[in-house]
Amino acid sequence: MRRVALTGGIATGKSVVRKEFERLGVPTVDADLLARDAVAPGTPGLKAVTTRFGDTVITSAGTLDRKALAAIVFSDQQARLDLEAIIHPIVRSATDAWFIGLPDAQPFAIADIPLLYEVGRDRDFDAVIVAACDPGAQVRRVMARDGVTEDHARRRIAAQWPIADKVARADHVIDTNGTLDDTARQVRDLVATLGRT
Repeated sequence: MRRVALTGGIATGKSVVRKEFERLGVPTVDADLLARDAVAPGTPGLKAVTTRFGDTVITSAGTLDRKALAAIVFSDQQARLDLEAIIHPIVRSATDAWFIGLPDAQPFAIADIPLLYEVGRDRDFDAVIVAACDPGAQVRRVMARDGVTEDHARRRIAAQWPIADKVARADHVIDTNGTLDDTARQVRDLVATLGRT
């Protein structure tokens, strides 16, 4: 079975692309969901986050206060790197276990990993798909989706590699600038291509 990674940038349409692969019967796993599981109450991951960032990132219910943590890590590069050092090894192990658990007859499966290139995980996969859109569209989407200022949106985007750099390294690119139907057509074409290789 071929291990395929799906990546992109914040608000480049990765989730839409992953859901379309899933709708077409391709097994997918979302690293963002695995990252949430990694810091669930009672986990070693949440304990490590609390040790590094303090109780101010924990809600009164004992869960991670994602908004408080985001405010820290998107304004302090070292804090972001420290958080990644806690979360990424846990997510990597969970992703590997997911692939191992799939049937041998499955031709390929997809792991959606937002920071694939940033953390050097591209070497772990047989192929990489990048979901990409124009930088201006990316800024507008972050502002609309998260209700943040343009400056805040640009800072969040700047925390990741430029999308053009990811596109240059990709084996396959899904252009999400068009309609949802156009994106879906590209995914269908890619499923056919990956199923033959």
